[in-house]
Amino acid sequence: MKVFGLKHISALGIMTAMLTVSSCVQDLDRQPFYDITSATVYNDPANYKKILAKVYAGLAVSGQQGPAGQPDISGIDEGFSTYLRQYWKAQELPTDEAVIGWNDGSLPDYHRMTWTSSNEFIAAMYNRLYYQIALCNEFIRETTDDKLSSRGITGTTATEAKAYRAEVRFLRALSYYHALDMFGNVPFVTENDAVGSFLPKQTTRAELFNYVESELKAIENDLVAARQNEYGRADKAAAWTLLTKLYLNAQVYIGQAKYTEAITYAAKVIGAGYTLDPEYRKLFLADNNKSPEMIFPVTFDGQNTKTYGGMTFLVHAPVGGSMNPADFGINGGWGGVRTTKNIVNLFSDPTGRIDKRAMFYTTGQNLEIADISTFTDGYAITKYKNITSGGAKGSDLTGDFVDTDFPLFRLADVYLMYAEAVVRGGSGGTTAQALQYVNALRQRAYGNTTGNVTALTLDFILQERARELYWEGHRRTDLIRFGKFTDASYVWPWKGNVKDGKGVADNLNLFPIPATDIVANPNLKQNPGY
Repeated sequence: MKVFGLKHISALGIMTAMLTVSSCVQDLDRQPFYDITSATVYNDPANYKKILAKVYAGLAVSGQQGPAGQPDISGIDEGFSTYLRQYWKAQELPTDEAVIGWNDGSLPDYHRMTWTSSNEFIAAMYNRLYYQIALCNEFIRETTDDKLSSRGITGTTATEAKAYRAEVRFLRALSYYHALDMFGNVPFVTENDAVGSFLPKQTTRAELFNYVESELKAIENDLVAARQNEYGRADKAAAWTLLTKLYLNAQVYIGQAKYTEAITYAAKVIGAGYTLDPEYRKLFLADNNKSPEMIFPVTFDGQNTKTYGGMTFLVHAPVGGSMNPADFGINGGWGGVRTTKNIVNLFSDPTGRIDKRAMFYTTGQNLEIADISTFTDGYAITKYKNITSGGAKGSDLTGDFVDTDFPLFRLADVYLMYAEAVVRGGSGGTTAQALQYVNALRQRAYGNTTGNVTALTLDFILQERARELYWEGHRRTDLIRFGKFTDASYVWPWKGNVKDGKGVADNLNLFPIPATDIVANPNLKQNPGY
């Protein structure tokens, strides 16, 4: 049912993209499955879109066959290993938005905030980032203007290949942005580095910030115009949204405020013709590919993207206790993920008004979390479903795998970033316009203007981001930007491994470089405090 995804990839395209990459993490080295090379595949431009699809699929699936059997990376259960599943856990589990009841390995350390450089889930996130970067580097390396010309690829075909290359550069910038945000000073490798075993140098956070910024600006003119690409593929608006995020967090990343730049690029996105989905709930259903609000999703399809990570995880894992899996279009719940009272309390309204974004399952659930491993401690969240807006089940009639896409970038986030940048003092925007954007979200939430606000503060914006964007992979970054992730001034249940929560060390604002990579690469220095 999706326009662009794994259904575009042949076995040849998958295998070649996998085999020709050079990893900068030693334990990701792969052995060829077939006797094929970059030369034999890239000589035929008909393969380019298939390989492009594999690069996009790197955000969603775990390996060469779904849902398991030929994993991309080693060192962790394949179902755990997908990019989106690991990214979501890293962004949500250490915060007030989510707890998970499973005791797999070092997974509980995320919410306790007791992780070390030996945490295998942090290592999986790191390894997945660099696997994705390696895929991107190979595509970019093999589609340079010179190589296209040497293969006799000209005209419309060459123009199309260059457009693909710009999209892959966006995807690489996205992964480097995630590395910048989560790990800070990291290994750096591009298409200009030789293929094979080598030890990459470590770049600084400031250098990586500049690189991501320069890449996104460099490809702007080569990307398809906003809202004109196939669904699920990057366009100019995706690059503008990522630049907005980069600039909004610049004070954290490089110690320089760039709120004016954030306003500039948010305004570009807003002016591109996206509109809010009339119903909030439809953004998280099996046909959310129809939403006019979606800027850049990670796409899933119950027939073609069979994985135990990604949205399969996000639809199944929150279902447990007395919840009925059929209400979510699935064959069974995994009884894992809930939220804390902090998020529930954000929706408290003494006037009795109902915010439709409050999607909690409370029957048999306790608001207080006495034991994280007990599913009924903590309210469940019903946000993601494998059911269409018309009530139909997803395409996988077994109920195992889902059609719901993950809204990585959507318009509501851009509205809130614009408003925050204005409140923080950026130029080029107005308070009146910021209020209009925020109230548009609240009018959708309440169904009328009764929830409108007349003034904006930073505290309110942080709360509104949680109300609007919870469980969409923003919370860790948001709390760090607002100085509340480690600080004792804001706590939640089991923060710092204490039932009522406590402040933790500031070094936790960055994850550690995995110990395995520190040992393997003498060029790397560990992040402070680990």
